[in-house]
Amino acid sequence: MKWRGRRGSSNVRDARGQRVVRRGGGLAMIVNVVLRTFGLKGILVLVVIGIVGWQMGLINPMALTGGSRVEQVEYQPTAEEEQLFQFVTVVLADTEDIWTREFSRVDLQYQAPELVIYRGQYPTGCGVGSARAGPFYCPADQTIYIDLSFYRELERQFDAPGDFAQAYVIAHEVGHHIQKLLGLTDKVSAMRGRPDYNEYSVRLELQADYLAGVWAHHNSHYLERGDIEEAMRAANQIGDDAIQTRTQGRVVPHAFTHGTSEQRMRWFDRGWTSGRIEDGDTFDMPYENL
Repeated sequence: MKWRGRRGSSNVRDARGQRVVRRGGGLAMIVNVVLRTFGLKGILVLVVIGIVGWQMGLINPMALTGGSRVEQVEYQPTAEEEQLFQFVTVVLADTEDIWTREFSRVDLQYQAPELVIYRGQYPTGCGVGSARAGPFYCPADQTIYIDLSFYRELERQFDAPGDFAQAYVIAHEVGHHIQKLLGLTDKVSAMRGRPDYNEYSVRLELQADYLAGVWAHHNSHYLERGDIEEAMRAANQIGDDAIQTRTQGRVVPHAFTHGTSEQRMRWFDRGWTSGRIEDGDTFDMPYENL
């Protein structure tokens, strides 16, 4: 991907020199009081109430654990990491330009997300984010979070090297932001707790892959030979079936949340071929046809 010397986004926040410090254990105190007063039955009731409250969006687990604060620490990035940081700013700028035009084409106004680059852990509107979870989009604060160490994992653990594979990851998360702007994220979130919730989660993720493909379509003048293959390889390596096979040795379809490798590649390719936001409706078709 041709990215050097191009505009970087001003919506990237560098939080690599910040560290999360946990505060006191409010949850431990609650459990201790319930245990002393009601015994193990009380704990079981507390767990049920907590799960139901979390699914309904009434309870924030981080609030119960006492939350956290951020402190500044000394940090000096390597030259390689700093280059990767600049790469991320250029990719985000590309998404801003492309989605501003594409939204305007369908008479909508695009509002660009912020992207936070952090290390280890970082407080977000969706709780404390962790590098172990990989890059993610938080709908509550409309922000993308990424620890750059994920890209080493993408190359070594998932065998998906290349700068365009890295760009695809960002474009996918921006796709989730677009879904938030269009109201789709909130509709799916309201289904949490339903037996078919996972199916709607898969629909949401496949549509984000499609939107990443749309971005690639409009970014084609900056692509180099092999770039699309890099993105397709990344999509293949992070399908639910591929990850389940690597981590547990078997595939459990009813536990899918992101879609199979084949589905993820296919929907990215559809976006790459179409280049139109309106052709990526993953909700108006039978689940088995996705």
